[in-house]
Amino acid sequence: MAQSNNSIKKILTVAFALCIVCSVIVSTAAVALRPMQQLNQELDRKTNVLRVANLYERGMDVEAAFAEITPRVVNLATGEYSDRHDPETWDGFEARRDPAASRTLSGARDPAGLSRVENYATVYLVGDPDNPDQIILPIRGQGLWGLMRGFLAVEGDGNTIVGITYFEHSETPGLGAEVNNPRWQAQWEGKQVFDGEGELTPAIRVAKGSGSGDHEVDGLAGATLTANGVTNMLQFWLSPEGFGEYLAKFRSGVDQEDAQDADVELESEGA
Repeated sequence: MAQSNNSIKKILTVAFALCIVCSVIVSTAAVALRPMQQLNQELDRKTNVLRVANLYERGMDVEAAFAEITPRVVNLATGEYSDRHDPETWDGFEARRDPAASRTLSGARDPAGLSRVENYATVYLVGDPDNPDQIILPIRGQGLWGLMRGFLAVEGDGNTIVGITYFEHSETPGLGAEVNNPRWQAQWEGKQVFDGEGELTPAIRVAKGSGSGDHEVDGLAGATLTANGVTNMLQFWLSPEGFGEYLAKFRSGVDQEDAQDADVELESEGA
């Protein structure tokens, strides 16, 4: 006798078969769409780099515009360029997970709440790579609700800010999420990272109210912890723990090609 359509066995069999079919469809779609997802992620990264440099225009050919920007890998410890990794494929954010490619941070050395940071990071140079008009740095740090990731662009003097943008965050809409408000971001243009020629400690910060002078921008109303997160990540990434040594070379006029040759020698000795 045929089983009733309401039997437990038949219901479970149909449910199990449906789960298998759905799993196969989802898995197939994920594999098939992965190349497209990766292309979209690359396009988004390039768009954000152009945007922070004030080079993005709606409807523009992003790939063609980005071809004028030169990515370079920087050794954060020495501040010098390195040929150890391919700048087109090196992902410092992923490298932070590898103990061999990163270092542990704690206490006062970790104001941004990162725990680990990569040893090498990719920067983007606008104009002549040997004498760039702009230097674009990846930045990240903890906000109120989670990790915030973005880019900071500075002029070729290694000190004057061009712009800041965030492409990933989970801050509160209308409050901390105002970090992506164009009006707030516009305040950063022309601000100075450091307050002295030989100073390695960054002076730039988000104020607790209205910002004043060359080193402050207005605070974010109702989002003090997010504002503190922005200050903390800049304090880290612009210090010698981050890109401080690298930026110092532009501020002191050190030839980066000579610096790269020195870095290659150091890496060869350490190999």
